[in-house]
Amino acid sequence: MSDAITSEAEASANRENPRKVREGMVVSVSMDKTIVVEAIDRVRHRRYAKTVQRSNKLFAHDETNDANVGDRVRIQETRPLSKKKRWRLVEIIERAR
Repeated sequence: MSDAITSEAEASANRENPRKVREGMVVSVSMDKTIVVEAIDRVRHRRYAKTVQRSNKLFAHDETNDANVGDRVRIQETRPLSKKKRWRLVEIIERAR
């Protein structure tokens, strides 16, 4: 019984963080403690094998209201914080000029 508990503890210690991480541009900071990030995903078209860009807007939590429009940021998936907000700001990669 104790072997099962220790092996389970070791497995959880070795497990990588399964939360998704995305990079994108901040497109809106009009809400308090919330930023809207446009994340661009490049995928290959199934039939034509051409690279296609797909973008989606993600609402992310910014506790300190630190990000500005045009900043490149890294966001991470988190528990639902509101109706649309399921991401949080990890770091600002590059400031807007």
